[in-house]
Amino acid sequence: MDDKTFSRDGTPIAYARTGRGPAVILVSGAMSTGGTLAPLAARLADGFETVVYDRRGRGESGDTPPYEVRREVEDLAALVEAVGGDARLFGVSSGGALVLEALASGLPVRRAAVYETPYADFAPSGAEERAAYRRDLTEALERGRRGDAVELFLRLTGMAEAMIQGARQSPMWAGMESVAPSLAHDDLVMGDSLVPRERLASVGVPVLALAGGASPAWMREAARAVAEALPQGTYRVLEGQTHMVDPDALGPVLSEFFAV
Repeated sequence: MDDKTFSRDGTPIAYARTGRGPAVILVSGAMSTGGTLAPLAARLADGFETVVYDRRGRGESGDTPPYEVRREVEDLAALVEAVGGDARLFGVSSGGALVLEALASGLPVRRAAVYETPYADFAPSGAEERAAYRRDLTEALERGRRGDAVELFLRLTGMAEAMIQGARQSPMWAGMESVAPSLAHDDLVMGDSLVPRERLASVGVPVLALAGGASPAWMREAARAVAEALPQGTYRVLEGQTHMVDPDALGPVLSEFFAV
């Protein structure tokens, strides 16, 4: 990351810019850093100044305890100020939940888009499974078992056991363990994992809620519910896409939406 700004509590937030034009801040989801969204940033750079950043507790950014979701909203506020006070937001997965919370908190931005925020209203996994995940994740992190925490998350996403064990043997596992403590952050960002309809009803800017046509049906239902809860919400499906959305499919849609 080339630049740093400081959040309200003094935490350094590392970020990088590319391109020219109106500013778009990209917010990553769980188990990721700002670099994860660099390909999308490059795809948007022809028409926008795109900003990727390491969320607190990841990569080159700091992490001031105790963690609170409002502090991550303050991180976004610091980034908006750093790019001149006029920005658009895009969040993927739990990063989308953070974007929606920032909007509901009154963060002044022009527009926002979210991709497959995994609210569990329509998911096969019920409230009991989510509660068990939170309990087991807390225990694993308190005991310093970062690998177990990563396994818990991958299992929650539906990854097969054989693939999880294969991932443990891969070169990327060390990097996954390095950001494992931030899984607790994302868990708190997701709240009770249900669409926060009352909070979203107060959002006063246009928001595009996206989902992939090849993703599980419950992901599309969750995205539709987000759009319906927003006063200026729009729902759209990207045919053939999954949760690992292709920047070449997503980029033109975001460019069109953010150009207004």
